[in-house]
Amino acid sequence: MRFPPISLSLPDWLDEFLSRNEDPLVDNEKRMALAVELSRSNLENGTGGPFGAAIFESGSGRLVAAGVNLVEAQDCSIAHAEMVAIAFAQKTLATYDLGATGLPDHELVTSTEPCAMCLGAIPWSGVRHVVCGARDEDARAIGFDEGHKPSGWADLLEKQGITVVRDVLRESARQVLLDYARRGGVIYNPDRRDE
Repeated sequence: MRFPPISLSLPDWLDEFLSRNEDPLVDNEKRMALAVELSRSNLENGTGGPFGAAIFESGSGRLVAAGVNLVEAQDCSIAHAEMVAIAFAQKTLATYDLGATGLPDHELVTSTEPCAMCLGAIPWSGVRHVVCGARDEDARAIGFDEGHKPSGWADLLEKQGITVVRDVLRESARQVLLDYARRGGVIYNPDRRDE
């Protein structure tokens, strides 16, 4: 038996979006504004769930890779925005370790705090900083199951040398989640605790 090759394709609108965002972004709010705009564009273009993420060079603010949620569009449950951004950054830099010797520090900026899967991928990716918009409970409030995460997950990352900043433009990021739910967006893998 042969399995089909696996590949992820970013939505067509993303090329034009990125061409408007080529300048370095020097602070967390500007970087988060880009991640939130990615999540909103994914919603408005009907190309996936209400999540956006990006990998930046921490010091320079240079955008290395962008990701949006592609779970439904590509029938791939691991295609969360963070995972997509990490994968494209690794391909762009030709290394599985974004923290490799000789590379600048890299930062993951995500419109919503990472779910359990994405949280697990962060230390292995090599990113040294994580910046989050909406909270876990904001995603859960509209029905998404974020999986089991330790209550002190940010502190655990900090112990591994990965800084975490939360609540950057939280209300803007949360609004995208609410708009997705209001429009009847599919809540894939919903919280199944009540079943």
